[in-house]
Amino acid sequence: MSTPKILTTLALGWLIMTATACGPHIDLKKDLVVVDVTTGWFDAGIVKDPEGEKNKIVPSVAFRLKNATPDKTIASVQILVVYHQVIAKQEELGSTWVKAIGAEGLKPGETTGQLVLRGNLGYIGLQPRLQMLQNRDFVDGVADVQAKYGADQWVKLGTFPITRQLLTR
Repeated sequence: MSTPKILTTLALGWLIMTATACGPHIDLKKDLVVVDVTTGWFDAGIVKDPEGEKNKIVPSVAFRLKNATPDKTIASVQILVVYHQVIAKQEELGSTWVKAIGAEGLKPGETTGQLVLRGNLGYIGLQPRLQMLQNRDFVDGVADVQAKYGADQWVKLGTFPITRQLLTR
């Protein structure tokens, strides 16, 4: 490799290192708090099944994110919610991803608007939706909320039980 290429590579590496070092360190587990949580089973309408048309319900979680830092703006945060059954964690009920905080950032003490995320999998049945929730074979679910700041790794912010209530919006 020629000297100009080596110098260019070193300069680029220094710029990247300096840019990341100068930005505020964000610890999502401490600096971002999940507040105003509401969970339930969303009425996802009627789906076609080989046995005919059936009612479908899917897990849903709504919440806000609060910047708990006294002096840092938090930007570029993604949220991933993974839904699964309580008794069979490997039995996933879907997942949802959303960009929760954009480049404009969330200032200290501020709270995002409400984020509503729903699983794509759930339960289908011939029973009315409320009866599905009361069925003795119904298995409750939970929502694992994870966050990712910039290029950092995913961090778990909390696990929330899905309440046995029917949500229509």
